[in-house]
Amino acid sequence: MGYVRPRIGPLAVTVAVALAIVPAGAPAAEAAPGSTPKAPAVKATRPEAKPPLLVQAEAPPFSEGIYPCSACHAGMPKNGTRRELVFHDEQQSIFDHGADQRWCLDCHDLQNRDVLRLANGAPVPFTESYRLCGQCHGDKYRDWRVGVHGKRVGHWNGEKTYFLCVNCHNPHSPRFKGVQEIVSGGKKTVAPTLTYLKPEPRPKRPEEQRR
Repeated sequence: MGYVRPRIGPLAVTVAVALAIVPAGAPAAEAAPGSTPKAPAVKATRPEAKPPLLVQAEAPPFSEGIYPCSACHAGMPKNGTRRELVFHDEQQSIFDHGADQRWCLDCHDLQNRDVLRLANGAPVPFTESYRLCGQCHGDKYRDWRVGVHGKRVGHWNGEKTYFLCVNCHNPHSPRFKGVQEIVSGGKKTVAPTLTYLKPEPRPKRPEEQRR
């Protein structure tokens, strides 16, 4: 038996045309007397995104009495010529940070010794020294920002404190040797050691432990 196409009557066509010409924003017809009115549809909305919380970086672990640098440098002539310095012996004796390619004023600002400088000459405060480190060590900077590299304390989804690169790496000899606890600015923090820490002895094996 073949397919029989259903016939569409005049009434069905009239209803379809009437529905098509009703404006989309037209108010719904009032409910019939005695019927229960339907509750208006509630449009789903996204919750407002909270503004990102500020992240406080740890203060740099300056040696006692070394900052502000302008206390000594303010009265000195500004000489940008690369040379071997006759002061700051503690930095000169350990300097091992690409000594053939860079020197002090590649990172320290000549005009204002209380700040650092980026490669484009822009000044950057010591509290944001990670920006200077990130120019060459971009992969480490990326990992540090997301918490993979370095140390941070606080809440995983809230306020947190990042330790700076210089809290674990001496900027003049950055190969990691160890850290020590110090007091800087009236609070405890950590600073890199200048010599390699002696590793602790390995734990005893089960057969070596006394019963």
